[in-house]
Amino acid sequence: MVAFVHPPAETLQLSHVLTALSDPVRLNIVQVLAGADCGLNCTASTAPFGNVPKSTLSHHFRVLRESGLVETTKRGVENINTLRWDDLERRFPGLLPQILASASAKAPD
Repeated sequence: MVAFVHPPAETLQLSHVLTALSDPVRLNIVQVLAGADCGLNCTASTAPFGNVPKSTLSHHFRVLRESGLVETTKRGVENINTLRWDDLERRFPGLLPQILASASAKAPD
C-alpha cells in the first residue's frame, strides 16, 4: 500500500503553495476540488483533463500533496483527494479563496 506524504500544517510554505498553483493544470484541479462537496477520486476530479496522461496527473497530485494543498486518503481501491482548507486558512488566511476568485474572474472583453 502506498503511504501518502502530507506535510504538517505548521510547516507549509507560501512559496511551495504558490509554485504548485502556478501550473494551469494544478490550479484547475484545485478549482474542481474546491467546487466539490466532499473529496473526489482521481478520476472524478480529473475528468476535465482527459487529454493529460495518467503519469502526468500523478505528478500533479503529488506536487499538490507535497505543497500542502491536497490531502489524499485511501478508500478501498480509490485515492480520495480533498483540499486542506482549514490548514491553509490557518497558515495563510484568505490566500486560497483569493487565488480561486482571481483565477475564476473573467478577463475583460
